[in-house]
Amino acid sequence: MQCIFCKIIKGELLCDKVYEDDHVLAFLDIAPVNLGHILLVVKKHVESIEEVDDLLLGYVMQIVKKLGMAMKKSLKVSGYNIIINNGATAGQVVDHFHCHIIPRYGDDGLKAWPQKQYKGEEAKKMVNAFKSAL
Repeated sequence: MQCIFCKIIKGELLCDKVYEDDHVLAFLDIAPVNLGHILLVVKKHVESIEEVDDLLLGYVMQIVKKLGMAMKKSLKVSGYNIIINNGATAGQVVDHFHCHIIPRYGDDGLKAWPQKQYKGEEAKKMVNAFKSAL
């Protein structure tokens, strides 16, 4: 079965297009967290952020900024979330790299995930593990 985002990019499935150029396509999410929720999809089929070329990834962030500024101006919101779910355990439903740009309204009731705290030497161990992997 072909990727749903690839079908949208090819025009085989309709979308409410917000922005498009040679590298990316932005459209309204069909199941928005908030009204105005945009998905920004790279046109080249890659599943995860690790597979995205560094230049393209930088370009994606430029378009995220552009869309965010347009979102603030058009929807009169003061903020928005930029979310990349990378992998199924992180909530990625479609295996095609994309960013969520979600407008935030002052009274929208959306909550961030619960926060935790490091215990004892956990933070130091995490830092050392990250540094050795880099």
